[in-house]
Amino acid sequence: MTLLEHPSHYPSSSPYGVPVRAAAVLGAHHAAESELARRLHPAVAGALTEAGFPRHFVPAEFGGEPGTFAELVESVALLGEGCTSAAWCAALQAAHGRLAAHLPRRGQADIWGSGPDVPIAAAVVPPAGELTEERGGYRLTGRWNLASGVDHADWMLLAAPEPGGGDRSPRVLALPRADFLVEDTWRNSGLRGTGSNSVTVAGVFVPRHRTMSRDVLAAGRPEEDAARCHRVPFPLVASLMFAAPALGAARGALAAWSRVVGGASGDGEGLPGDGVTQQVLARSSAEIDAAHLLLRGAAERADHAPLDRLPVARNMRDAAVAVEMLVAVVERLFRSGGTRVQSEAEPLQRFWRDVHALAGHGALRFAPAAAAYARSVASEGR
Repeated sequence: MTLLEHPSHYPSSSPYGVPVRAAAVLGAHHAAESELARRLHPAVAGALTEAGFPRHFVPAEFGGEPGTFAELVESVALLGEGCTSAAWCAALQAAHGRLAAHLPRRGQADIWGSGPDVPIAAAVVPPAGELTEERGGYRLTGRWNLASGVDHADWMLLAAPEPGGGDRSPRVLALPRADFLVEDTWRNSGLRGTGSNSVTVAGVFVPRHRTMSRDVLAAGRPEEDAARCHRVPFPLVASLMFAAPALGAARGALAAWSRVVGGASGDGEGLPGDGVTQQVLARSSAEIDAAHLLLRGAAERADHAPLDRLPVARNMRDAAVAVEMLVAVVERLFRSGGTRVQSEAEPLQRFWRDVHALAGHGALRFAPAAAAYARSVASEGR
């Protein structure tokens, strides 16, 4: 059973508001079309805005929430049950709004002066392009890759090396839609509907108030009156945002597998009674639940852990392990489903491609997370 299939099973007090559920249903309905077009269906992109993902972390003074990480993880996972690409774009829209909240106030007003429902795309890792300092700002030229959801974005955050090079942190710049061009370059095996295309900028002037050092993002906002979601450092939550879509994808894969295997029994009794199928079902559902607990714990720490003792390494560890578990679940379901689930018409093969593509993101690599955790444990023992 998934939330997407049985929304009435869950209490009205859950974080899945009506607009989020509507976006999830719409995303599932248009998943194949989004994949074929290599970008989200326009109706789905609009539904994400209606559901509040772009405004989730927008400062309250501009009409935003600002929301919690726990709410976002659950809502993104719900979207992922029907369309991993929609979930990926939703998570990043929220995350990019949080990043933009670190700009100087005047820069924030440029983005949200007319309201908080502004989809923002970003390409801040790695930095690219060339930056020239001028009176009152910078002139930017270059090309950036893998800007997920950029076709439906109104603003763009780009990172470029500081003029003159050296060891200084890259500069992040906010550009409106008119100042960048989208190149149709996304040809991936998984997450096809994310439209993670390239963007180019040709000698555009960016005023200083729409820029910041990337170090500001890494550290979080220092003001004591800033919202909790803006004070936590980027490394604490980066991997969590990328992991949440995988949770929904694994749930969706289990539901798709159950329909195929149950239908193959031909007796109207649901899943076949053979031991192998029962073990696949039990192990896969348990591991999905375990991964959910890991991600929920990481989100709750991001929302509530003392700011002077933030468990950055633990969150990195748990997000990476959760994604490894979820990939293993979908791999098991895909292999046990045989040729029945390999048809282009079957969503399980799409979930399978999506989770493998998602797991390749640098923020979800286990080796760096394990190294960071080991260093954290060692420092605590001193």
